[in-house]
Amino acid sequence: MIDQLKSSYFIGASGMRAQSERIKVLAQNIANTSSTALTPDGDPYRRKTITFANILDKEHNIERVRVQSIGEDQSDFKLKYEPTHPAANEDGYVKYPNVNGLLEITDMQEAQRAYTANMNVLNMTRQMINRTIQMIQQQ
Repeated sequence: MIDQLKSSYFIGASGMRAQSERIKVLAQNIANTSSTALTPDGDPYRRKTITFANILDKEHNIERVRVQSIGEDQSDFKLKYEPTHPAANEDGYVKYPNVNGLLEITDMQEAQRAYTANMNVLNMTRQMINRTIQMIQQQ
């Protein structure tokens, strides 16, 4: 029984690590919502994406979640007409990041809920392990 509880603990911890990395990527995206290039021929910040994968932990015989990759969203940049901006092209347009702030904040809230759920798994597992130890000690 302790092995099963220990497995639950490791799974919850891996979920927290993955969601923590997701939150970091989302924070970078939000922070760079208005970042532009310094010159007309440069590109602004490109939105980061994160992909998760399950890996088999052979030592504990469980599947854990991990970050598989952090990539870049290849969608088009937003164009705004700002002829006085230093990064404006010959037509007066400036390229802005392909970041949708509302989407990033919504995703951040979802990541926070998933992080909290995994933390609850850790707390419940810890409580169950402690109760099991107490019951064994009382015998």
